[in-house]
Amino acid sequence: MQSRFGKLFDAIQSSLIILLYGPPGCGKGTQGRLIIEWLGNTIPSISTGDMLRAEIAARTPLGREVQSIMAAGGLVPDGLINAALCSRIQQPDCTRGFMLDGYPRTVEQAEYLDNLLASRNLPSPIVIHLDVPADVLVGRMVSRRQCSQCGEMFNILSKRPKVVGRCDVDGSPLIMRQDDHEDVIRERLRTYEKLTRPVVAHYPSDRYFQISGDRSTPYIFEEITGILESVMDAKT
Repeated sequence: MQSRFGKLFDAIQSSLIILLYGPPGCGKGTQGRLIIEWLGNTIPSISTGDMLRAEIAARTPLGREVQSIMAAGGLVPDGLINAALCSRIQQPDCTRGFMLDGYPRTVEQAEYLDNLLASRNLPSPIVIHLDVPADVLVGRMVSRRQCSQCGEMFNILSKRPKVVGRCDVDGSPLIMRQDDHEDVIRERLRTYEKLTRPVVAHYPSDRYFQISGDRSTPYIFEEITGILESVMDAKT
């Protein structure tokens, strides 16, 4: 059901840009789906990870290049991600704004996003940073399983499938993604700490909000919606 805030946002002539920020496995995908529903699907959620995995699945030249980088635990070059993002936000569903999941990951990407938003007369993003300890992240991610056909995600600890090894949606086999193995995860986290943490300092304090992500999903979601309401109510 759409929230009071979602109805208000739908009624006013305004744009909303949300940036969900945090390390791999911090829960951005889960919280992102809840936020979009809470907003009444007024804006889309854009996951750069999903876009890149779609390229891999389609076996495009970009997908093959991205696959080798991700398998080694590295970050995809800024130019490739920036180009994909620029194309995506020109789609009609982004007219009122959008939510980004997993972008920007470097200061250079953040600067590119600033310029891109300014060129389209869009506001600066509201930054929601989910912070989770590294050991917790590793435990979460090595337990993840994905449907080999529809992409639905499960977790053998917290979101088990009804039938072991099979997707609840279509019954297809569940697989462990190549980038969910522990050695790859720890390399990704090291890369994150080195390159992505400085992005925090890029955003002004009145647009940046850090939340402890090592708590229950409902608790985190309640804190996020409280932040969004307070920021947007200030604008109206």
